[in-house]
Amino acid sequence: MRLRTPLALLGAVLLTLVAPPLLTAGSGAETGTQIPGLRFMVPNTPGGGYDITARTAAKNAEDAGLTHNIEVFNLPGAGGTVGLTRLVGEHGNGKLAMSMGLGVVGAARSNHSPKTLSDTTPIARLTEEQDVVVVAKNSPYKTIGQLIGAWKKNPGKLPVGGGSAPGGPDHLAPMLMARAAGIEPKKVNYVPFDGGGELLASILGSKVAFGVSGVGEYLDQIKSGELRLLAVTGPKRVRGLDGPTLKESGYDVEFTNWRGIVAPPGLSDAEREKLTVLIKKLHASPEWHKSLRTNGWDDAFLAGEEFGDFLDAQDKRVVSVLKELGL
Repeated sequence: MRLRTPLALLGAVLLTLVAPPLLTAGSGAETGTQIPGLRFMVPNTPGGGYDITARTAAKNAEDAGLTHNIEVFNLPGAGGTVGLTRLVGEHGNGKLAMSMGLGVVGAARSNHSPKTLSDTTPIARLTEEQDVVVVAKNSPYKTIGQLIGAWKKNPGKLPVGGGSAPGGPDHLAPMLMARAAGIEPKKVNYVPFDGGGELLASILGSKVAFGVSGVGEYLDQIKSGELRLLAVTGPKRVRGLDGPTLKESGYDVEFTNWRGIVAPPGLSDAEREKLTVLIKKLHASPEWHKSLRTNGWDDAFLAGEEFGDFLDAQDKRVVSVLKELGL
């Protein structure tokens, strides 16, 4: 993720199961991307950002002929750290990878996880995405100004839901919104959910006053009118959506989330290279670039050691920003 506020902090991808097909044309044999038995884990619930990204990437990889029979599976819990612990425990397993993003970075810190992303093998960062501020269609709040006006009067009585644990993107975005609006972040009533899919029911049922999640997770509900979009958190409006940026609405916040892929520790050079080549060829495919446009995702590809350095920087930045916000 990338935060472009005065705190400019930081701004998900796939776990699949590949049944071993014959190495024929169009199955990844020619490109060296066929990994029989490859599994990709999604560390949150179905319908969340990591899940949507994973399923999209799996379909695109199949459509591009890079691999075959991909199956995505979910292992949710503790903001992604249940999946992270499982991944790290699979030392040397070159047929497992995990979809992840800023939310896992924050959850590892806020949950005091014994395993962190520094224990994994970084493969690639894939996307960057704005968060959206949304309410149910029957909400009394028609604009971001109306919402924040009510929020300022009594922040504790207007719960905000997010699809990540404290320290993750859906937590940091409303905390930065609160600070920009003159609300003390410690007074915010933040309700964490294990992914945007789990959060959605609480927004639609008005169990939270508003929600913050990735644009790709709620595109369909916004377009159908089930959710009302009040604002987007990035530097520009999202094409095809009628919602202002926070900055143009008078709140000095620019924030984006990111998602990527990591693998277990202890891989051989050949295993790491094979996974990396698969993701690089997925990233280069026209199928993937079409999905970027469809989901409102920005291309943010970064592979190997550069992605590892980015993860280290994001971890430090999460700690720094939480301290700055008094959280």
